[in-house]
Amino acid sequence: MKFEGANPTGSFKDRGMTVGVSIARASGFRATIVASTSNTAASVAAYSARAGMECFVVVPKGKVARGKVAQVVLHGAKILEIEGFFDDALKSVLENVEKLTELGVYPLNSFNPWRLEGQKTIAFEIFDDVGIPDLVIVPVGNAGNIYAIWKGFEELRQLGLIDSVPRMVGVQASRSAPLYLTWIKRSRELVVVENPETIASAIRIGKPVNWLKAIKAVEESKGFFVAVDDDEILEAQRELARRGIGVEPASAASYAAYRKLLEMKAIDRDETVVLVATGHALKDPDTPMKFFESITIRSPSELIEVLRGTKG
Repeated sequence: MKFEGANPTGSFKDRGMTVGVSIARASGFRATIVASTSNTAASVAAYSARAGMECFVVVPKGKVARGKVAQVVLHGAKILEIEGFFDDALKSVLENVEKLTELGVYPLNSFNPWRLEGQKTIAFEIFDDVGIPDLVIVPVGNAGNIYAIWKGFEELRQLGLIDSVPRMVGVQASRSAPLYLTWIKRSRELVVVENPETIASAIRIGKPVNWLKAIKAVEESKGFFVAVDDDEILEAQRELARRGIGVEPASAASYAAYRKLLEMKAIDRDETVVLVATGHALKDPDTPMKFFESITIRSPSELIEVLRGTKG
């Protein structure tokens, strides 16, 4: 597992944002802006603060995890809420790119190529750690990361450092799976999901802006897309946590997909598979709290009685 939760703001977004914000500052922009489901928002808020720049984040009202909103507030970014879903938030940025840049505000969603240049370093680190795996499984929301990782491996191949690239596998939540649907239908147009729903808020996106790039990465690497249910995601999250790996639901989707693909015999246990865990568990504290249970102890002596009762 490639755990990205140890990055400064707790997700893989920091890789692209450190490059993007540096470019924005060097180019003379006064502020940054993103639409987000909120890992992107947390990251751009932190890096913009470090760069001494204003920051604006557009989020779908009521559809972002509290841990991520807390980071945005902490780093001093201004939150703009919009009714609807992430796709509506992104539309508000995309349709105003020219006007935003005229105002000195630099858009930093993953349609910005500098973001993907930073994110491709995941591939370089995987290569350093394990060489070239047979497969890399990546949670897919707006679809920039799977392309960026493939791009990193492809550049290593073009430089003659490796002979082949791993098969890229994109995983989506079943009720928020436009790329999976596009893939299985062999459609040359994106199958848009109008009202995406999933417990994994980081990948709750029905119209990914980088869908063509993601299809290219999967096709050229001879990979595929897979969808998993929310129940499978939550079970995968719990199982990883019991092994000491705390990830947010979207990250757990990669492990849920791995388990599912093994059961389907779509991959072999002997193959080397890297699962990209995109964000830390504390990004979404509300989800694990749904399973919170406690034992009330009324006196010091009762502690021992409780422990005896749980023995074995």
